[in-house]
Amino acid sequence: MLTLTDHFGRSIHDLRISITDRCNYKCVYCRTGTNGAAYAELPFDDYLRMARILVGLGITKIRLTGGEPLLRKGIVQFVRDLTQLRTTEGKKPEIALTTNGHLLAEIAQALKDAGLDRITISMDAVDPERFARITRVPNGYESVLAGVRASRRAGLDPVKINCVLLRGFNEDQIIPFGMFAREERVVVRFIEFMPLEEDRVWTPEIVVTLDEIVRRMSEYLPLQEIAHERSETARRYRFADGVGEIGIIAPVSHPFCGHCSRIRITSDGRLRTCLFSVWDHDLHELMRRGAADEELVEFIVRVVENKEERHHIGEPGFVPASRTMVHIGG
Repeated sequence: MLTLTDHFGRSIHDLRISITDRCNYKCVYCRTGTNGAAYAELPFDDYLRMARILVGLGITKIRLTGGEPLLRKGIVQFVRDLTQLRTTEGKKPEIALTTNGHLLAEIAQALKDAGLDRITISMDAVDPERFARITRVPNGYESVLAGVRASRRAGLDPVKINCVLLRGFNEDQIIPFGMFAREERVVVRFIEFMPLEEDRVWTPEIVVTLDEIVRRMSEYLPLQEIAHERSETARRYRFADGVGEIGIIAPVSHPFCGHCSRIRITSDGRLRTCLFSVWDHDLHELMRRGAADEELVEFIVRVVENKEERHHIGEPGFVPASRTMVHIGG
């Protein structure tokens, strides 16, 4: 049975599918505020065919992203369709979704009922005014908070909150997010800022590193590190009293490329083997030309075999990714 393995011996079992390039937020570290969607959306049936083939090649986890995936009408049915797929071991793949949470309160239960297993909500401040400045959307904080709570009521546990930290901008939110994790019973994950924004203004000095986050949070309450899966991107910590968990995703200061298990499909159907790829591979064009499943399998296996060994953030001669984050899929 064919499975997805690259030249470095890494088994690929995580798939991220961006189902839209559109977003209803214009977060300052992501978008310029003037550029909108740049790439097409495909019919859900096309994403479903790609997912079916990839699950047959060993994918066990599927995460839906954007843009903002909840902008797509029909997403509940798409989740339901994905749950009908079966892995090579005969199991339903794990289905997750990343959202900014603005539209989540009214749809969280329906997503859970359709078979969604987990939800991640992007949220970069727990202060309403700061939140509005970051997202450039007034009064969004209460909508997102309602989405967080609706997700917990629906049983989409553990609800995860992703916070991108930028020095001089929102690193003062570290301890408030620790309090939020404990009060709202969610897992907060801090993400080091990567050079994937539309403005291309990234510098190493902007990055708030894993070590600094741990040090600052420990000033609030002591932390204990939790064991994590080898291919898991986040280093995990719980507070010493057992109430609350945080994670830190540190691709800049503590790269985890050697254990990477991910590939991505963009909203316009291109296969990407790394966030920082300088090229992508047009899977949808093959489908449009009428390629049989066997041809798609051959194409996918060949592309994945040549997955990049690692990114080169901060190194001399670093070449930025061919697309920015919002156009790849978060």
